[in-house]
Amino acid sequence: MKVIGVVGLPASGKGEFSHIAAEMGIPIVVMGDVIREAVRDAGLPITDANLGAVAHRLRREEGMDAIARRSVPRIRACDAPLVLVDGIRGDSEVDVFREEFSRFFLIGIDAPFHDRLERLSRRGREDDFSNPEQLVERDRREIRWGLGKALSSADYTLYNSGTLEEFSRAARSLLLEIMGDP
Repeated sequence: MKVIGVVGLPASGKGEFSHIAAEMGIPIVVMGDVIREAVRDAGLPITDANLGAVAHRLRREEGMDAIARRSVPRIRACDAPLVLVDGIRGDSEVDVFREEFSRFFLIGIDAPFHDRLERLSRRGREDDFSNPEQLVERDRREIRWGLGKALSSADYTLYNSGTLEEFSRAARSLLLEIMGDP
């Protein structure tokens, strides 16, 4: 089984990359779903603050790789030759996936701050916002989890600063390359 991990700052294009992969028939495991499930199990509303607090609690109680370890059974359950994992937030999570899957590829998605803020303000998820200070704080929180280290260890990096069509072409090309890699 090949596993592709996707890492990037909020609204960099991880979800769009995953959407493109899904269109190509690649099963997707979203690590954020693990956190959303934990927030719901705690009886809390899905807000950025609650998602951050629960993710922090899980990492504090179970280790920085907690979300990755909780995601591994979901990945294996896909029972597919290639699975994409969306939402890696730290280097310890990358370590788990590299240990669990011998054919693991990490893709970093990078985008300018202004583009990311604009995407957050219009994409319509319940945990989104349009305040630049909130994005700065969220970036800091995720960088503290090791996101910067994970991003710098990517096997491939896509820059999402152009049009959606340009990003889509680059993503498809990269996915086809990985699919053909033995």
